[in-house]
Amino acid sequence: MAIEGKADGGSARRLRLGMVGGGEGAFIGAVHRIAARLDDRYELVAGALASEPARAKASAAALHIAPERAYGSFAEMAERERARPDGIDVVAIVTPNHVHHAAAKAFLEAGIHVICDKPMTTTLADAQDLVATVARTGLVFGLTHNYTGYPMVRQMRAMIADGELGELRLVQVEYPQDWLTTPLEDTGQKQASWRTDPARSGVGGCVGDIGSHAFNLAAFTTGLELDQLLADLSSFVPGRRLDDNCNILLRYKGGARGMLWASQVAPGNENALRIRIYGTKAGLAWQQEHPNHLQVTPLGEPPCLITRAGAGAGASAARASRIPPGHPEGYLEGFANLYADLAEQISARLTGRAPDPAALLVPGVQDGAAGVQFILAAVESAQRGAVWVDARTTAPG
Repeated sequence: MAIEGKADGGSARRLRLGMVGGGEGAFIGAVHRIAARLDDRYELVAGALASEPARAKASAAALHIAPERAYGSFAEMAERERARPDGIDVVAIVTPNHVHHAAAKAFLEAGIHVICDKPMTTTLADAQDLVATVARTGLVFGLTHNYTGYPMVRQMRAMIADGELGELRLVQVEYPQDWLTTPLEDTGQKQASWRTDPARSGVGGCVGDIGSHAFNLAAFTTGLELDQLLADLSSFVPGRRLDDNCNILLRYKGGARGMLWASQVAPGNENALRIRIYGTKAGLAWQQEHPNHLQVTPLGEPPCLITRAGAGAGASAARASRIPPGHPEGYLEGFANLYADLAEQISARLTGRAPDPAALLVPGVQDGAAGVQFILAAVESAQRGAVWVDARTTAPG
């Protein structure tokens, strides 16, 4: 079902989607597939779904992908899909972090649009390479920071852009979880194993996995550009090779200040992403676990609550909403909003028209590079003893 008020893209067909990663035992691949189908804009037709060819082909069969389009590697997939008259329009890359750059590069060079999970790459050099490649090819590149697709997050962004908070002063964002409080990686659990492995996750653990979401949420809603940061990263679980808790102070261009806390060892927290933003006129507060509510507090007035599809919600929230007031929307729908917006961008290319401007909010390759810079700067700051570092010019790692 198309989102009310959202253009159908004017495309005569579904976009042909391929997927790299996301096979047997993967969590996020299924989420991407649901999101892609929710508005009926994509059809999954090809995949290199696992690093082991046999498991990749078995995973493809389970998803009813034709055997001749079940590939043993992303390189084979990019080459063969480029040569097909009915080749994929776009690929979703949902692998562990260390594969993102090479896979994205291969498909961009093959003339195929890219949807990539975050963080975009594990090094700044690779991030900058993708920035240059996207600029050279002119293709669509979307980064699935899915929380930017929530209606009330887009409502926050619109209110701040319209000046309703006045001059921004303070940003407080936190993302605590508890699932890595024990050494889960030692049990062979797949998600814990790769996320705590520097070879697959990169130099950032918690800061790269969920800290990057918190950083992106603050940037997306406020429009502020990070200038400097000071980070204290900890690995509380004995033997863990990457951080599982981070406390970060932020200095933004223009004078605003921020605090970011992310943790995967905070018992009692499941997926407790929260953000509070304060300006000279008002404050805003939003919680991911209660995503349909946005608290607004004008200076000197009582707090008021805006609901996703109720009074006070504007066009940005309405466009990202699917169902009537009182029915909760959240994680899957936020992901689906990104897929719908990217479908609009890609369909516009295919039909030779301008995309709906409202579909251009999806984080892109520049946002991905900023996220990588944030992670590397945080690691650098912590390694140097929790000192202030320039968040814009971290050397490639």
